[in-house]
Amino acid sequence: MDEFADIRPYHDAEVPAVLSRLLADNEFIAAISSLRLQGWLAFLSPLLVPLVRWILKRELRNVSTVRDFQDIVKKYMDRMTEDTTTRFTVSGLDVLDSDKPYLFMSNHRDIALDPAFLSYALYHNDHDTVRIAIGDNLLTKPYISDLMRINKSFIVRRSAKGPRQIFAAYKKLSAYIRHSQEQDNNSIWIAQREGRAKDGIDRTEPAIIKMLAMSQHKARESFSEYINKLQIVPVAISYELDPCDGAKAKELYEKAAHGEYEKSEHEDATSISLGITGNKGHVHVSFGVPLSGEFDNAEQVANAVDRQVVNNYILHPSNFFAYKMLHGSYPDGVYSENHTLFSPLGMEQREREFQLRMDALPVEHKVYALGIYANTIERKKSLC
Repeated sequence: MDEFADIRPYHDAEVPAVLSRLLADNEFIAAISSLRLQGWLAFLSPLLVPLVRWILKRELRNVSTVRDFQDIVKKYMDRMTEDTTTRFTVSGLDVLDSDKPYLFMSNHRDIALDPAFLSYALYHNDHDTVRIAIGDNLLTKPYISDLMRINKSFIVRRSAKGPRQIFAAYKKLSAYIRHSQEQDNNSIWIAQREGRAKDGIDRTEPAIIKMLAMSQHKARESFSEYINKLQIVPVAISYELDPCDGAKAKELYEKAAHGEYEKSEHEDATSISLGITGNKGHVHVSFGVPLSGEFDNAEQVANAVDRQVVNNYILHPSNFFAYKMLHGSYPDGVYSENHTLFSPLGMEQREREFQLRMDALPVEHKVYALGIYANTIERKKSLC
């Protein structure tokens, strides 16, 4: 019996049927058409559904396994990275064993691209890709669920209601993560928190650690032993530019001004699309080292993750420009890339471009948008 069938990624044997469903789904084809035709050409996408379906059928005709599918995804990632980033860099992977299953716990800035860029870094450095924890709140349509699960995503039941249902959902999730590592030898990606750090402050939620610990065999292993066994690797993903900074700033303003923010029906899908297609500048993925040592509780584990995520986060010029715009001067003693102090020399044009980006936002949103970038420096200073 497959106890994880309702939440796990698809197996190789399920791939042909899933691809047939996707190719027959007009809404999926229309979404792909719209994504490929950005800007003023997007209105043509409904007319191109038959052509896009034919192209996808041709592209997927030899795909029969999850790995085959990810090889196709890799081509799209190559193109997206080439078109929307100025650089993509990676650090820390040289100290990790490609044969070991890790639990990669990263900061959370982009809905889809955080795990995508992490897997992309692993793929290009001879490591297997990860199984990805994704909330069922994002799976608003059947084709989205199929697309995610064929790409090694497993489902976090955030829609569970009532204490018993929530407890059962998280216990099953915890058991699946342990099963993935110990039985399938597969690494996991999970965000350090539920929901993106829209204010730029990366902080691990102890509740995530408590969920993981639900699979501890208390009669045979201590809390510390289980945490060490999980091989938790903190990961810091940094974007020079956030394509969703305007939308995040609007939400932060609405919450501050009115006490709440009501998300529109397809807002997450819009954020995913904007994140994929928008300019991200330099993107860096920094892998830490597996947590080890004695831990008494989830809070101590969360703090250990935070120290690595914040310390390993690569600061970009945009972080320093925003800090100066908020505080009137650049921060003292804060390192940027390669452990060198930031220097604005020769960056006048880039600073003007960032200023124009911020000035294009509504005045009341601007301070929140600047915080998305500047708060990362404040967080580093607080942990020094």
